[in-house]
Amino acid sequence: MKRAERQYALVDILRGARRPWSAARLAGELGVSSRTIERDIGSLQLAGVPIYADHGATGGYSILREYSLPPLNLSAAESLAILAGLALLESSPYQGAARRARAKITAVMNEEHRGPVQQILRTMHVIDAVAQTDGAVSLGMLSDVIAARRVLRITYLGENKDGSPERTTNTVRDVETMGLLRADDAWLLIGWCRLRSAIRGFRIERITHLEILDEVPPARDPALLETDLARWSTRRLA
Repeated sequence: MKRAERQYALVDILRGARRPWSAARLAGELGVSSRTIERDIGSLQLAGVPIYADHGATGGYSILREYSLPPLNLSAAESLAILAGLALLESSPYQGAARRARAKITAVMNEEHRGPVQQILRTMHVIDAVAQTDGAVSLGMLSDVIAARRVLRITYLGENKDGSPERTTNTVRDVETMGLLRADDAWLLIGWCRLRSAIRGFRIERITHLEILDEVPPARDPALLETDLARWSTRRLA
């Protein structure tokens, strides 16, 4: 039995079980060693499968009953495209979710595809043109901040005439968040800037502090953002 097939079988056994199964019992059922079962469970847990251990004489492994692992019948090219795309999000506000998604795809990938796909991925290199500024907010915070749908108070680095950050000039802005934008080499937080009374894009590497205010922003006409995006250029930063 291939690794992916064994892990599907393991999940199915635990989903149908009335009581926890020990690693030894699972190993006997699937014809492998207890060590292999523990490695499989570790991989599934890393991929987000809700398997947990019950301790004690009658303990073992259990899974949330409502959980199901949908089949993924991806070709090698499809797996490569998804994993490569997720790798490009490593320097984005979605880096945490991208890492978890990569682990899930890898855990259920067809065994015969795993080696060739991983070999090609090792030849792919990404160099971001703009590195995150020291002291900048964590990229991983931004997707949660957007989902919170609250007004943000940010401290933002100014810029010199040549467009480079000016560390000695900071402004504090209250921003009604509208989303995220990838423009050339930068991720931008898009929102209604109350200081400028207009939609602005804030380069994430220049946001040095943010605070989520306990205020739900008023509804803005979606056409404002659509019109602004149509004219967007990286020179139109806040």
